Order: sequence, then structure tokens, then C-alpha cells
Amino acid sequence: MRIFFLGYMASGKSTIGKIVAKKYNLPFIDLDDYIEKKENKTVSEIFQSKGEIYFRKKENEYLKELVEAEDNFVLSLGGGTPCYGNNMDLITKSKNTISFYLRASISTIINRLKSEKEQRPLVANLKNDDLNEFVAKHLFERSYFYNQAKHTIAIDTKEIDEICNEIYSLLT
Repeated sequence: MRIFFLGYMASGKSTIGKIVAKKYNLPFIDLDDYIEKKENKTVSEIFQSKGEIYFRKKENEYLKELVEAEDNFVLSLGGGTPCYGNNMDLITKSKNTISFYLRASISTIINRLKSEKEQRPLVANLKNDDLNEFVAKHLFERSYFYNQAKHTIAIDTKEIDEICNEIYSLLT
């Protein structure tokens, strides 16, 4: 079984992914961490030194590498991963794969991002006043891709264990 988590940054993909991986005794992979190991640079450094286009090409290359492997795993995608190249097709057409969109509202995302902006290259240089418009625009643009996930889990008012239990019920 291969489980993919997608959604906007700060929607809880890595947090939930690690818990689900542990429950099912599967390896957990965060795609951004995987890219950082392969490139020997942080995502921020890649964005700064080589730009977003280079990053997106590498992201697609490494996603393809993981999808083509026969391994079982839980994979947390970057917020933009489903929206570039043929990444969503790779995910939806991959064997033994189930995908979950962790859907968060704009206000939930902004509340989470305010405390961790420095670690997020796409928003690190934005003023808090500009964050709302940026997130709203991105969510609108990306929703087409996110909504192709097999399951959508609304996360705004739920505790982590509630989200995980909803996922477990869909996996059984």
C-alpha cells in the first residue's frame, strides 16, 4: 500500500503522514526531505540558488523515482507538487496508491504559517498583511489538482487523532 498526502503548506501532511506510517508500519517519506537529501541542499537553498523551475523539475524527477519503485510507503508531498508537470497523473495512476487531500481553510493555514514563515520559501518574504491574499490565490489555483485526490479530509476543526481515525476508517 502506498499512501499519499497532499494539500497546501501547513495543512498537516507530514504530521499526519508520520502517524499513519507508524500505525501501518510503513516507511514515511517527506518529499521535500527526500529532495534535500538527493540535492544536498535545503528547499530554500535550491529556490535561492537555482530557482523554482529547477526545483519543480527535480521534484517531478524524484516523485517519479518513488512512484516507480515497488515499495510501500506513506508520502507527504510538497504543497505545490500535485500542480506541476504530470505529478497528479503519476499519483492517481500509480498502482496500490490511495491519496488524501488534507483540506484546510485560508484562516487555518494563515494561523499556522505566521509562526513558521521563515521555513517556507514561497512565503518567507511576505508581510503578514499579504499572506491572506497569497494563500487565497494559491488555494484557488491549486484546488483543481488537490481535488483529484481519492479522499478529501476537512481538517479545520479536528484534532490530529480525529483526522487519523477518519483516514484509518477509509483505509480499512
